[in-house]
Amino acid sequence: MLKAFIVSLFMSVLAFGAFAAESDIKVGFVNGQRVINESPQAAKAKKKLEKEFEKRDQDLQKMAKQVQTVQENLEKNGLTMSESDRRNKEREFNDNNREFQRRQREFREDLNLRQNEEMAAIYERVNKVIKQVAESEKYDIILQEAVYVSPRIDLTEKVIKALLESKDGVAK
Repeated sequence: MLKAFIVSLFMSVLAFGAFAAESDIKVGFVNGQRVINESPQAAKAKKKLEKEFEKRDQDLQKMAKQVQTVQENLEKNGLTMSESDRRNKEREFNDNNREFQRRQREFREDLNLRQNEEMAAIYERVNKVIKQVAESEKYDIILQEAVYVSPRIDLTEKVIKALLESKDGVAK
């Protein structure tokens, strides 16, 4: 199965190479991850998310300290407490710890959801810019993943520059 896949992949590469040699195909490459990392839109989205989730993060940190304090108190004074006080403190610790873990899980889920939403919008903007560069410079194909890329066909800098020059991610 793997051997057949490798053979078919090799044949596809040969066929594409023959096709490219016969016609004048203009190929470009964009390092999508680098574009995302260096885009002003991604930096802006990161700051927006930090601000949006700052209060909840601070609340979680306070809650974690409270849970830790109850745990330390229980460990330090548990042996000298009456049985009922110790059980009450253990119950308080378990309830607080469960609530903390629930809120922490909800926080992570909400943060991941918002990050995915923001990244989807950024990817959409980046793809529009890549398409505009491809159309304006008459590229036949733009690749975003490759094992090796000649600097001659790398358009990453052009795309980053176009993103920097645009406010909404659409090149001017």
